[in-house]
Amino acid sequence: QVQLVESGGGLVQAGGSLRLSCAASGSIFSINGMGWFRQAPGKQRELVAYITSGGTTTYADSVKGRFTISRDNAKSTVYLQMSGLKPEDTAVYYCRFNVPGTFVWGQGTQVTVSS
Repeated sequence: QVQLVESGGGLVQAGGSLRLSCAASGSIFSINGMGWFRQAPGKQRELVAYITSGGTTTYADSVKGRFTISRDNAKSTVYLQMSGLKPEDTAVYYCRFNVPGTFVWGQGTQVTVSS
């Protein structure tokens, strides 16, 4: 059974940077898209960034120019480099892998940006 393990969250001051990682464990024959989502208290989960198997990226307007998604297929890992962090980026961040027939979610990692 595939599991996703996230790391890299934490507390940072506004303007700072963090790098999130999400690695898959277990047998994965193929991974299509990989994405990062976030959910702030009282809000719906939203897409932050997405990268296809071919490397095409998509970003939410609120993070364009500040966040960068990348993937290492050999390691079955996706990264989210976050710079210029703002208090409104505070949320639990979740990774999601699109594998044939289903989605697999990570457990979430807290990112808190202080003003």
